[in-house]
This record gives sequence, C-alpha cells and structure tokens, in this order.
Amino acid sequence: MDFWNTKRITVTGGKGFLGSYILEKLEQRGCKHIAVSGLPEYDLTKLPDIKSMFNEQKPDIVIHLAAVVGGIGANKENPGKFFYENAIMGIQLIHEAYLNKIEKFVAIGTICSYPKFTPVPFKEKNLWNGYPEETNAPYGLAKKMMLVQSQSYQKQYGFNSIFLLPVNLYGPRDNFDPKSSHVIPALIMKCVDAINEGKDEILVWGTGNHSREFIYVEDAAEGIILATEKYNKSEPVNIGAGFEISIKDLVNLIIKLTGFKGDVKWDTSKPDGQPRRMLDISKAEKEFNFKVKTNFDEGLKNTIDWYKYKII
Repeated sequence: MDFWNTKRITVTGGKGFLGSYILEKLEQRGCKHIAVSGLPEYDLTKLPDIKSMFNEQKPDIVIHLAAVVGGIGANKENPGKFFYENAIMGIQLIHEAYLNKIEKFVAIGTICSYPKFTPVPFKEKNLWNGYPEETNAPYGLAKKMMLVQSQSYQKQYGFNSIFLLPVNLYGPRDNFDPKSSHVIPALIMKCVDAINEGKDEILVWGTGNHSREFIYVEDAAEGIILATEKYNKSEPVNIGAGFEISIKDLVNLIIKLTGFKGDVKWDTSKPDGQPRRMLDISKAEKEFNFKVKTNFDEGLKNTIDWYKYKII
C-alpha cells in the first residue's frame, strides 16, 4: 500500500474495459493521484496531445492500456489502422515518458504478438520464433514494437519500462458491440438475444476446432498492478490463467450457462484465427506472485448476468 501513497499515476485507456478495473485496484491500494488519459481529452496518436498530457498530469508511472482493438472481423477490416494507431501511440508515449524522466512505464502488449504456430503453452522465450497469425498480425506486431523500444531504452538509457502479455480478457463491462467484440461477449450476446427474440439457431464463425485461453478481467488487472509494484526487468511476462478450451467447448458451455435451447450453425467460410492459445504463466508467479482467483464458470456467469442486466 505504501508504494502507491505518493505516486502520480496516469492510466491511458482508463475509461475502457480493463482500465475501469485498474482504476478500482489503484483506489483500493490507496493511490491518491490517478489520472486517466485518452479520448476525447487526449488523442494519443498525436504528439502534441501526448506532450500536453505529460505536462498537465505529471505522472510518476504510466500504465499504457489504450489500444485500437477488435475481434477477427475488425482486424481483417482495419489492418492499416490497427497497425498505425497502436504503433504510433506506443512509440511516442514511451519516448515522451523517457524525456520526462518518469519512474516507470508499464506497456500492455497482446497474446496476438506470438507466432501463429507457437508451441503450447506459449513461453515468453518463443515470442520471436515466427510470424503472428495473419488476421491479427498488424495489431500484434504494432504492440510488440513496445517491447523492442522498452528493451532498447533500458539498455541505452536505463529507462525503467516493463512489457506484459495478457491473454484474452472477459468479464462484466466487456465490449458487446457486434462489430468489434471478442468471442466470449459475442457468444453471450448471440445466446441471450436468441432466447429473448425466440430464435432457434445461432451462427458462429469458424470450425470451432481452434482453442483459446481466457482470463477474468479483474484477475488481469490484479496481475498488472502486481507487476507495476514488483517487476522491474525488461523481459516480457505473460499474464494468463493457464488453461485451454476449444471454441466448440466454449460455445457449449455458454449455451448451457445462458439456457439457450436452439442449434448452432458453424460458418466455416470464416477464419478460425490462431490454431491454439495457452500461456505458460510460471514467470508471473515467480516474479511477482501472481495467480488467478476466478473460476472460469463463475466468471462466465458474472459476465452473462451483467449483460442480461445491461439489456433490461
């Protein structure tokens, strides 16, 4: 708790899904100086706005969550936008943080940075052993440039920045916009809406044979806060739950938990994305004693209940 008492913290993307939980964790730890940075006050793709942010908020620590992100469909439609805006935000923020001599920069990467055929479980040492899955490679590579910059600035300037790789997030307050949502909110929305509208079928992209790992958003926020407190090395660290589930099994589980009684139609003309995803999470436990607390079924129930309440 003493770590946070006098620190001035800026959270980019603090108005977003993960950001809302980071802010709650900071407040619970007694942080008295928390600033949020992002649209509409600051456009973090524009250098003058970033300079203004540092001048006005004067942070000791920056936790950089802001990202232009979406599911497979959004990635396919916006490869240039996702690359440019994520890359330019990270490059300019880290450089200005260095120029402003802040104490620490916490860069949040993405599991999409891993090579397409990374052996499971994904180990941090495998991060450079191939090209990412094609549909989200521009986003994943743009975020991975923060790791290159972080390590370069640490080596040349002694700048303290860390790079964390969270797996797919889910939980209450997630993005349920059908144009940009990820798989769990998309499936929950399909099932709950089908029940409410009396439909007897839902359409799901892909074959269902690919697998994913998911971490409850509150657990992810705790991992990021612990790393901010305790981790000061330039090597990347995975933030995950350490389990794997096929999309077919995920669909069946969400159908069960929502009570949907209809059929599933698989649109196999749509891409599956990366074949498998599961992280090796041993480094996070070793370096800053991070372990997930939320059971997957429990987390899904919480997310479903939140969505049901939201649409009432």
